[in-house]
Amino acid sequence: MEEKKFDFNTIIGFGLIFVIIVWMMYNGQKTTKNEQLEKARATKDSIQNAKVSPPKEAAATIALDSTVTDSVKIQKLQGALGSFAYSATLPSATVNFTTLENDFVSLKIANKGGYVVEAILKKYEKFRKNSGQLVELIKDNNASFNLQLQTKDNRVLNTKDLYFEPTLTKVGDNQVLSMKLKSGANEYLEYKYVLAPNKYLVDFDVHSQGLSTVLNTSKPIDLEWDLKSYRNERSVTYENRYAEIYFEHDGGKIDYVGQGNGKEENPEKATFIAYKQHFFSSILLTKTPFEKAKLHSDNLVKDDKKDTIFTKQYKATIPLAFNNGELDYKMNWYYGPTDYKTLKNYDRNLEKIVPLGWGIFGWINKFIFIPLFGFLSSFMGLGIAIIVFTILIKIAMSPITFKSFLSQAKMKVLRPEIMEIGEKFKKDPMKKQQETMKLYNKAGVNPMAGCIPALIQIPFMYASFQFFPSAFELRQKGFLWADDLSSFDQIVKLPFNIPLYGDHISLFPILAAIAIFFYMKMTSGDQAMAQPQQDGMPDMAKIMKIMIYVSPVMMLIFFNTYGSGLSLYNFISNLITIGIMLVIKKYFISSDKIHAQIQENKAKPKTEGKFQKKMREMMEQAEEQKKIQGKKK
Repeated sequence: MEEKKFDFNTIIGFGLIFVIIVWMMYNGQKTTKNEQLEKARATKDSIQNAKVSPPKEAAATIALDSTVTDSVKIQKLQGALGSFAYSATLPSATVNFTTLENDFVSLKIANKGGYVVEAILKKYEKFRKNSGQLVELIKDNNASFNLQLQTKDNRVLNTKDLYFEPTLTKVGDNQVLSMKLKSGANEYLEYKYVLAPNKYLVDFDVHSQGLSTVLNTSKPIDLEWDLKSYRNERSVTYENRYAEIYFEHDGGKIDYVGQGNGKEENPEKATFIAYKQHFFSSILLTKTPFEKAKLHSDNLVKDDKKDTIFTKQYKATIPLAFNNGELDYKMNWYYGPTDYKTLKNYDRNLEKIVPLGWGIFGWINKFIFIPLFGFLSSFMGLGIAIIVFTILIKIAMSPITFKSFLSQAKMKVLRPEIMEIGEKFKKDPMKKQQETMKLYNKAGVNPMAGCIPALIQIPFMYASFQFFPSAFELRQKGFLWADDLSSFDQIVKLPFNIPLYGDHISLFPILAAIAIFFYMKMTSGDQAMAQPQQDGMPDMAKIMKIMIYVSPVMMLIFFNTYGSGLSLYNFISNLITIGIMLVIKKYFISSDKIHAQIQENKAKPKTEGKFQKKMREMMEQAEEQKKIQGKKK
């Protein structure tokens, strides 16, 4: 057998392997020691941070860890959030969003806070037609919704800083989003959103489960809803004029907070709170009335040249009471147009936030203007609809106009006799008044007959001043040179600003001013002739001469920045009134016929009416009293 020889190569190979193994073991121990040291430092820092960081800040920052497994970090979360640290350990504790949308609205709800952080109206553009910018009621942190939770271990937590777990499902055609702020697997605060197709109204339930052992339920928690309203229209000044908080309270009463800075109201039993802009609104409704609420509004437009982004700052603080240790509120959100018909369809009294005027003015708008204009605009352009609408209103009012002109004509015929009585009894005003009343009675003329028709027309005029600025259907609808009947019809942009007038020239107010000038020019002479000056009373003839020029100037100044739809209505209205007046004067009223009728009335025996008898007796008593006082002197 051959003897085995010693191999040096094998010895060298084994030596190298041994050296490599020793080197790896040495470095492995070093790395392990370093990792342990680093981990120890991190643990120490975490404990220190947990001690110094206030719970509010921790709630916003610690929850960024989406998967927390380290016991020290869990301890840190519990130190800041208490039982709600559980929510920060879930995968949903991230900056993420869930979107609900239909053909009308798109809502983005954030995991952090669980509230709507973006609300876009998909059918409307801001500023002007074809601007390419959709109306955004909520974006870029201009709104917040928060419940201030008070725990039994004396913590104060804000839901806007905590992370909710979203679950999106579909029930039929409805999208259902459940946002849960959890303190355990089966203990949570839930915001539930339900969006149906083709609706602006969103169901919104606030419900808690198993939190009676976590929260201090002995007193209500505060719901805080803030909104900084964006400008959406062409004129920030005009839009801001109609932006304010409306609310329903005490079983159906509608009220508002008011314009200006620092305006506040404290309604009780509120069933909805509306943050109204000119043509769009954000509304919170509740089926269980809020026992109390504190509403606050600030004006953000100090200078309409600089403050062009926001209009108002709205704030609401509403205590929510617990029921058997839990929260349970059935509410709704509305993000949509402030359109009378759209709001009325929801049958929640929301249409009452549209300012149509109080009393008789509101009735005229609700039962005459809105139905009639709605019918006309359903089959014709908005500009033509305004013209036809105005013609129909003036035709309906023409009998009243006729009576007013007829009364003026009768008074004009009687003027010479009235002047004669005035001259005859100029030293005895009481006797003068008695004889004048006798003349009116014999002639069959009622001096108040001309005033009553004019008074009847005033509510219709005022109602139009409320109706047209609130008519949502006029928004971004053009006519002739006006590209938006809900805004001013600028034809010239001025390089400077005129106080009270603006930095532009609108044409429809100019046309309306010209029409009212000619109307007053034609009627002022008849009115002055019909109403002779009374002793101790101002000279109406001089006043009317001044008003001929003052009224058109006021029309120019105040209507230059108003919606062109209202100016168009006033222009057509005065134009038609002039036409009706010319027709009545030419074909229906003859001074000779009126004079003959008055003379015929004088010849007829007259029965003294109760009112005339009472007036005569009062005058006789006053005259007798005057004689008695004269004798005493």
